[in-house]
Amino acid sequence: MLWIKTLHIVFIASWFAGLFYLPRIYVNLAQTTDAATRTCLIGMARRLFRFTTILAVPAIVFGVWLFMGYGIGMGPGNGWMHAKLLFVVLAIGYHHACWIMLRKFEGDRNTRSHTFYRWFNEVPVVLLFVIVALVVVKPF
Repeated sequence: MLWIKTLHIVFIASWFAGLFYLPRIYVNLAQTTDAATRTCLIGMARRLFRFTTILAVPAIVFGVWLFMGYGIGMGPGNGWMHAKLLFVVLAIGYHHACWIMLRKFEGDRNTRSHTFYRWFNEVPVVLLFVIVALVVVKPF
């Protein structure tokens, strides 16, 4: 079980690293007017999104394994797990939103400013903080 926990944590950290950096590329994309720079940034964003998605899959699989296979967070007194799962679903939704934004940049349909993406970039920090706090503190 400890190896599964270790793999879950490593893949979660790696997934979130991608979620931290991808919107920073979007900030630069929203600011640039140079076609060559834009092409380069879209390529970077595409590769990072693909890699981040590859990391998210085992992170979720190992988490489900811990929950279903070992019963971590099941039973009475584990309300923290329900809250954690809500924030994990929000993280998956954020990941999906990044994909939609990438598609808009690829199709030259972005209408948002670099300021929006700077604020958007803060969301995974909050999500990760809440998820880790729920797992460590288990407030309910």
